[in-house]
Amino acid sequence: MTESPFVNAVHPLIDDPSIANLVRTFYGRAREDDLIGPIFNAAVTDWDHHIGKIADFWSSIMLRTGRYDGRPMRPHLMLPLTGDHFDRWLQIFEETARELFPPEVADAFIVRARRIADSFEMGIATTRGEIARPRHSQM
Repeated sequence: MTESPFVNAVHPLIDDPSIANLVRTFYGRAREDDLIGPIFNAAVTDWDHHIGKIADFWSSIMLRTGRYDGRPMRPHLMLPLTGDHFDRWLQIFEETARELFPPEVADAFIVRARRIADSFEMGIATTRGEIARPRHSQM
């Protein structure tokens, strides 16, 4: 996959309602997944709040709204995550983005999601005293 021309520019099809739909749809699927569902369901108690927070996160990334004020790495450090979890997260995210958006818009989300997955995976490995390299953004 080549990097989308919209990676550093806002596409007219990317807006807060479309981001909220992506996040809602993705988490609906992730919660039902046999591999990552149990981890999400054990970690998240208020799904409406979580989805709103993650929609703000993606709005800040895609639209530069600055609405997200959290520290996304911190909660993930406490979870029993492995490379398989990140692979599955990306698989579901990519399928959802491709289903909801035309290719160039889906690619803009996917490029960022892969970078986020790599960053989180490497951050978690570091806290465990392990060394990890980017696996997803190189695809």
